Amino acid sequence: MEVRAMSAGEVAAKVVGREALFILDVRNSSDFADWKIEGKRFRHLNVPYFDLLDGVDEMKDLLPAGEEVLVVCAKEGSSVMVAGMLSEVGFRTAYLQGGMKAWSEHLEPVKVGELSGGGELYQFVRVGKGCLSYMAVSDGEAAVIDAARMTDVYTDFAKSLGARMTHVFDTHLHADHISGGRRIAEETGAAYWLPPKDAEEVTFEYEELEDGQTITIGSATIRIHALYTPGHTIGSTSFIVDGRFLLTGDTLFIDSIGRPDLAGKAEDWAGDLKESLHTTYKQLPGDLTVLPAHFMTVDELNEDGSVSAQLGSLFERNHGLRLGEEPAFRRLVTESLPPQPNAYREIRETNRGKLQPDEEKQREMEIGPNRCAVR
Repeated sequence: MEVRAMSAGEVAAKVVGREALFILDVRNSSDFADWKIEGKRFRHLNVPYFDLLDGVDEMKDLLPAGEEVLVVCAKEGSSVMVAGMLSEVGFRTAYLQGGMKAWSEHLEPVKVGELSGGGELYQFVRVGKGCLSYMAVSDGEAAVIDAARMTDVYTDFAKSLGARMTHVFDTHLHADHISGGRRIAEETGAAYWLPPKDAEEVTFEYEELEDGQTITIGSATIRIHALYTPGHTIGSTSFIVDGRFLLTGDTLFIDSIGRPDLAGKAEDWAGDLKESLHTTYKQLPGDLTVLPAHFMTVDELNEDGSVSAQLGSLFERNHGLRLGEEPAFRRLVTESLPPQPNAYREIRETNRGKLQPDEEKQREMEIGPNRCAVR
């Protein structure tokens, strides 16, 4: 039987469409336990590649007969070999093109809303990493918020809409992924905005993003309003776009809240985080659509593949928003923390401009799941 390559985009479509898929992951057991491809109806079997060097006969009975098996490894090579071995004994197989590295980097643009006066707001879903970024487009101008390092996706998408980049924003100094914001700004001439309290050690020029600032995109006056919401970092800033969408960065997620410890300041910043969540956000209209910078699991994906919810509903069901008492909240954000993101110190230094890792090193630094949330 012929072995086919399955792209990360095809797998992402299966995640969004809640399709069934059987995955044979041939990475080491520790890598599989740390991070795998997740889908609502995905089933997994992990057998390390080195256990299959003598053949696949001993594990054939563990695979579904008559069903396509997607073989996954880190970079692609091992999965091609194993998929070929399975094909020779009668299984219908595919391999993940580019491996888990390609899965980590795939971005899926989803339109999340029309903007008043003309224009659109798009969410870029990085399904394999749990990262979310945004583009507001109006009257031939575009602004990007929390861009990933795969910058061509954003610039090509803007060109396809006939728009030029005028502004690039980061809601905070990221620690789990390398920002593409500065590179987009350098390539397009757009202004690059950062909260100054997060930018004290950066090595490059930027525009200072202050609380209450309003930036207009296009002649249709799509307004992006900055709202200071510290806690995840000391400079974390949310955005209200068009008076209807609340981009919360890593301060508030759909099923969790941001962690305050990635700069070693959990105890110091817990109070700031509580103030942002329980006072600043509480004063906003409940019908604002929350658009975070990350999601935790595929259960948070809507039917169209986007990630969003109304602010009022989150105050009813989000655990971090329902904890009103200071001691309980402080325990949650200082004790209920997952492992810290891979290479997070190096990622922070890269986003400050102090490190310049090559592309392959950047991939290695980012490999792994999203870990920006309190559990």
